Amino acid sequence: MTAFEILQLVLRILLAMAFVGMGLTHFRPGPARGMAAMIPEYFLRGGLLTGKNLVRFTGVCEIAGGVGLLLPMTSFLAGIMLVVFLVAVFPANHFASQHPERFGAAAIPFWPRYIAQLVLIAVILVSIVTVPR
Repeated sequence: MTAFEILQLVLRILLAMAFVGMGLTHFRPGPARGMAAMIPEYFLRGGLLTGKNLVRFTGVCEIAGGVGLLLPMTSFLAGIMLVVFLVAVFPANHFASQHPERFGAAAIPFWPRYIAQLVLIAVILVSIVTVPR
């Protein structure tokens, strides 16, 4: 195993821990309520598209993506899907950043949040890229 492959494995393990951990918080009542409140109204359509259901769905996505990063057969697809996930949830983070009075510490200002998302996406991509030998 090369040094780069070891780095990738370490990154996938750390990312998996972070995504599974965050995914689990989507099922804790207090944090789940806060996350549901961060979803802009235009995403909520009633029926299955309620804040509570979207928070649960995103929690499942994070857990599945984190576990998927650890399995060699699924790590590449899991990484790509986590990138798609991060892009998809960004509107909720942006909405929260515009309402610090409502979301407190979760209302990370736009530019730091945006840069952090881009760095996280880059780390995911580095962790799954295949380098020819």
